[in-house]
Amino acid sequence: MADLSPIDLQKALSGMEYPADKKSLVDCARRNHADEKVVSELDHLKRNSFDGPNEVQKAVFSE
Repeated sequence: MADLSPIDLQKALSGMEYPADKKSLVDCARRNHADEKVVSELDHLKRNSFDGPNEVQKAVFSE
């Protein structure tokens, strides 16, 4: 997603504990008052399970 930065993603997932599923990522982003574009991007990830923030970032920006 071109208008989403890695920093936006990091802020949205601040305090997230891993491993985590997609729903947990979305819930965390909402708790952190993330922009809706971040929440939407997380909600539409193809994978459902992530072992750490690097896997989330790779899924968001590479898939």
